[in-house]
Amino acid sequence: MKILVPLKRVADPDNANKVKIPASGEKIDTAGLEWKPNPFDEYALEAALRLTENGTQPKVRAGEVVVVTFGPKETETTLRAALATGADRAIRVDATDDKLDGDLVARALRALVEKEKPDVVLMGKQAVDGDSNQVGQILAELLDWPMATFAATIREEAGALLVGREVDGGVSTLRVKLPAVVTVDLRIVAPTSVYSLKTPQTHKYNDGVRFAALPAIMAAKKKPLAEVKLADLASDQATKVSYHGFAAPPARKAGIKVKDVGELVSKLKNEAKVL
Repeated sequence: MKILVPLKRVADPDNANKVKIPASGEKIDTAGLEWKPNPFDEYALEAALRLTENGTQPKVRAGEVVVVTFGPKETETTLRAALATGADRAIRVDATDDKLDGDLVARALRALVEKEKPDVVLMGKQAVDGDSNQVGQILAELLDWPMATFAATIREEAGALLVGREVDGGVSTLRVKLPAVVTVDLRIVAPTSVYSLKTPQTHKYNDGVRFAALPAIMAAKKKPLAEVKLADLASDQATKVSYHGFAAPPARKAGIKVKDVGELVSKLKNEAKVL
């Protein structure tokens, strides 16, 4: 099985306090932000690695995992980290964040899929910066491939994937024929969430994503990493979404103390207008 995993570099959501908006409001000041792979994309990579191995012999890749990201030269750090955890090769589509949106990324991915011909495109359900949750769906429509979103479990079958999707009422099970697009949720990295045909059903993975040992990190420096121009994948680089300005949310008013319930109810009714 050949799996293509799109990865996005995002600002660490745990350090959102470092985000600064200049007085002009034209763009966000990214100086000092700490970058990391989008967590849901990390989960997708872990699922791809599990689908292309025998879980009892994880160092032997029984398939190919190709990772791709859109961004400038420095995003290759994200790709090298993915290669260190087990991906076979990487592709960087040279672009800048402010010239991309979900539609353009999906169109470029379609061209890449037509070139690479993977059996599965496995990606995070959304990126934690824009939270648009649209690239996977647009890509599946452009490719006219079956799709399963919010995957919590994946079982490989002959020519298909059995996917458990998280829905409001519980879990919905779908069988999608390959090739297909699948987007994953956080429970995909639970110990018994993903099984390839080669992995015994009794096997349990460690909870979460795997981490690269030092030898694997050194070996990743020699794995193939190709650069592709965005224009080679999408002749039309027009975006449908553009940002014209940024503004911080208004500061919250300081809280006050009330003497009793009567005063609280009065303020909620007459000042806050919530009663």
